[in-house]
Amino acid sequence: MATPTKFNSLGEALAEKVHDLSSDTLKIALTNTAPTASNSQLSDLTEITAANGYSAGGFAITVSSSSQSGGTYSLVLNAATLTASGGSIGPFRYVVLYNDTATNDELIAYFDRGVELTLADTESYTIDSATWLQIS
Repeated sequence: MATPTKFNSLGEALAEKVHDLSSDTLKIALTNTAPTASNSQLSDLTEITAANGYSAGGFAITVSSSSQSGGTYSLVLNAATLTASGGSIGPFRYVVLYNDTATNDELIAYFDRGVELTLADTESYTIDSATWLQIS
């Protein structure tokens, strides 16, 4: 997985208790339009069309660990798989993590796959278990 880029608003959202990354519902949204660091909520993005196994607002992803060690906080997410069913999904290039529990679906981080991907019917895309965020 590429290295995630955090959104500028994340620091303020953490300081103002918008996020509880250990227990809030986190989701992955897909877009083919490049996010910018100044985006702050899901509605700032142009999400791909909901169809064939991809729902508007994306899909849930679970936290593997949310902890700090030596003054560095790390958010590690479990793997998640999206499978096209009944037709294609995409194209998409950007994978965005956001907080679905937060009132405005605040954005956390995203990564650029580097190329567009369209899933044909029955094809799957897996987001590997990885560290999405480190704050020191």
